[in-house]
Amino acid sequence: MTSFADLSTWAWLIQFFIIVVALLVANVVRCNVPLFRRSLLPSALLAGLIILCLKPLDIFNTLVDKHAMEIITYHALGLGFVAMALKNKKIKSATTTMKVVETGAVTASTYILQGLVGLAVTVPLFLLWKGHDFFYAAGLLLPMGDGQGPGQALNFGVTFASWAEGQGLVFHGSDFGLSIAAIGFIVGSLVGVVYMNILRRKGKLKITANAENQANTLADYESTGEIPHSESIDKMTVQLSLVLLVYGLVFLLMYGVQQLDLGQFGVKTLKPLVWGFNFLWGTLIGVLVRWIIGRLRKTNIMQREYINNHYLDRIAGTCFDVMIVAGTAAIDMGNLRGMWLPLILVCILGAVATFWYVLRCCKKLYPDYQYEGFFAMFGMLTGTASNGMILLREIDPRFETPAANNLVLQTIPALAFGFPVLLLMGFAPQSLTNTLITIGVMVVALTLFAIFIFRKKKSKNSK
Repeated sequence: MTSFADLSTWAWLIQFFIIVVALLVANVVRCNVPLFRRSLLPSALLAGLIILCLKPLDIFNTLVDKHAMEIITYHALGLGFVAMALKNKKIKSATTTMKVVETGAVTASTYILQGLVGLAVTVPLFLLWKGHDFFYAAGLLLPMGDGQGPGQALNFGVTFASWAEGQGLVFHGSDFGLSIAAIGFIVGSLVGVVYMNILRRKGKLKITANAENQANTLADYESTGEIPHSESIDKMTVQLSLVLLVYGLVFLLMYGVQQLDLGQFGVKTLKPLVWGFNFLWGTLIGVLVRWIIGRLRKTNIMQREYINNHYLDRIAGTCFDVMIVAGTAAIDMGNLRGMWLPLILVCILGAVATFWYVLRCCKKLYPDYQYEGFFAMFGMLTGTASNGMILLREIDPRFETPAANNLVLQTIPALAFGFPVLLLMGFAPQSLTNTLITIGVMVVALTLFAIFIFRKKKSKNSK
């Protein structure tokens, strides 16, 4: 018989209790301490850093379960992407298809640049840093941590650690990747704010006050024909059920691939990638489910609208907040001993390269709103899309420029552009030779992207 007094019954709830208490405390600190408020540092990251600072205390370190925090990070990433994929896409301001494609190219090419910068640090260190069995492919975690966030940094960090172990090397990939992600959030927020103020002092930028608070009613978040908020089943319950249904299908897909006999390539490369891409399968299946629901609506088989963008936004936002807190809390500072030099070098050089490249791209692609485009993209490419939106709101609070839409809609072209490169994440860590081949492929890919992004465009008046 189950004993509810058994602590194991409460183990997972204790981890969530730690997360939510840290979030509430961080939010109070951020709202009341001007330094943190001006820094635009996400409350979720601050909460994770609070847990990280308390972990050296024996009592607190015992309470925080590193394995549980990693699992929460993994699933929060997948669930958040599912919620975003299920949303009905509604464009609020004008943008063009080509501009969205170009923005996707900037995203994918920045990932490649970050990967090259990371490998430019870790490969030479592996060859020259005698006495340390540091992993040569560790630099590829830079685009996962900076560009993708804690979830992907964890997924590939674990995969890289297993490859390193198979080669007799000790590499705490999850801690290295999660540390990059945490530093990336700080870089995106602080560097973004500092640069914003430099531009303001030079008169190149006017920081507008955020849109005034409005007392929104439930009707403001509804579309015609939606199910009521509370009937035999609550509307939020429906949204959660749809998200969990899609994520269940994601599990069945990944488990099905796991059972296939795909030879050595499947066991060593494909299958680990499949489990690491839970966010990708969630996105694809979520889009498919949304399309099926749309078809059922058009044929009147389904009479009412079950999808509500507002609630799905809230679910995604909650998942990503929890992901950031858990991902940061999962870092074991002791495992970073011997990795501080490559970690610092990778993060500093990655931040400089990302800043320079994104600024150049935005100046070329968005001549009418280059700074709005820059802050949106820089925030996203060092943290998450929500960080890009936070920075953008400081200078474009009502999203009057196409920068916000570019950021949202570029996901699909970025995925199409970046997927072949992501496959290299399973190829590179298998050997040093594979990593060197990966560097060559990435250089070629970055060159092609640069040619596309910085190409000369024909004038509208030219024949």
